[in-house]
Amino acid sequence: MNFKMQNKQNQLIERITPQHLGVDIAQHVHVARAVNFRGIVVGKPLSFENNEEGFTRLLNWIQELKQMKNLDTTIVGMEPTGHYWINLSKWLVKQNMDVVTVNPHHVKRNKENRDNTQSKSDKKDALVIADMVKNGYYAFVRSTSESFEKLRVLMANRDVIVKRLVSSINQINLDVVFPELRQVFKDVSCKGAIATLRLFPTPAELCSLQPQDIVTGWKSCMKRHSGYKKARSLLVLAKRSIGTKQALDAYKLHLEQLLEEYDLASSQLERVTQEVTNVLEQIPFVNQILAIKGISEISLAGILGEAGDLSGFAHGNALLRHAGLHLAEASSGKWKGQIVLSKRGRSRLRRYLFLATMSLVINNTEFKALHSNNVKVKKIKRMKSIMKLCGKLARVLVGIARNGSAYKPEMVFPLEQLAA
Repeated sequence: MNFKMQNKQNQLIERITPQHLGVDIAQHVHVARAVNFRGIVVGKPLSFENNEEGFTRLLNWIQELKQMKNLDTTIVGMEPTGHYWINLSKWLVKQNMDVVTVNPHHVKRNKENRDNTQSKSDKKDALVIADMVKNGYYAFVRSTSESFEKLRVLMANRDVIVKRLVSSINQINLDVVFPELRQVFKDVSCKGAIATLRLFPTPAELCSLQPQDIVTGWKSCMKRHSGYKKARSLLVLAKRSIGTKQALDAYKLHLEQLLEEYDLASSQLERVTQEVTNVLEQIPFVNQILAIKGISEISLAGILGEAGDLSGFAHGNALLRHAGLHLAEASSGKWKGQIVLSKRGRSRLRRYLFLATMSLVINNTEFKALHSNNVKVKKIKRMKSIMKLCGKLARVLVGIARNGSAYKPEMVFPLEQLAA
């Protein structure tokens, strides 16, 4: 499949078959409609449940329509609603059916084509999806190996764990009980601060101790403690703390629960990170990509989890379009609007491509030089330069995955710079 949009659209239209199905996906009951290549509705709507019996009913319905109209092939299109469409699409693929997906944004834009009303129903949505497939407005379901599906699930789980971890830290309310603790530990999430909150949650408990007692407590929780100087400062601040003296039991209980949540999220994060590392070792081209200075395992896992096998992309620009990092222009006649990023794609893939590019600009010599040349010589704004380098990174990743070659720093620079 060509990566240029016009060529891609032409190829999708060339694949149009005599019959097209649209399936409106729901949690329990799906609805299917069928149209022919001219857009004429074929048969009656079918409602079927999200189980083996319902899927078999759908398959029998398709076979009946094919026999009735003497058709050979059928394309089944569906809207990727949440995760409810995945099982149906995989089941249909096992039955040797052509399965495609349509963009939910396009479904919303095209729902008034037939009746010129803003009404919405499952039967209407299924018909709109069938019309879109008939017109070639669909995308193929990219089948990926188990390793890439594991990465997608693990990285989605990792995002949830990180949010819980950050939330537990943000809820630690030091300003009421012991506001002076921030004068000793600037970062509440550092090991020293967490150990202090775990062992001595209130200033009253610190006042009865000596510096040696605090250091001994720190040693029981971490290998490298904060030292006697911070222990003495902590004691001085605890003795003249302005923190509340009321409801300390309730505050201590809340703090204990937050620390339990922090410990649970931290251990889960370590397990997920280790599992991600194990899965990455099973993918052939990962070692070549990780050899690039500035690319981390987490960033690469996020990209592969959302994009799948990078060797399946015809060009780096196809990966950018998949992430929604391609450009969109609004112009009419003499008026020319601003060119912006479309952001019509996978937001998580967009985020990891951006973070990986930022890391490369900081740590990688070649990308740092390109960014400096863009900003200082070409006078490009810094963020525009970063977005431009996102495209460079996408082309590098797809090139390594497709060719299986090692990273060559000299190939990153444009030809005119190499000639100079």
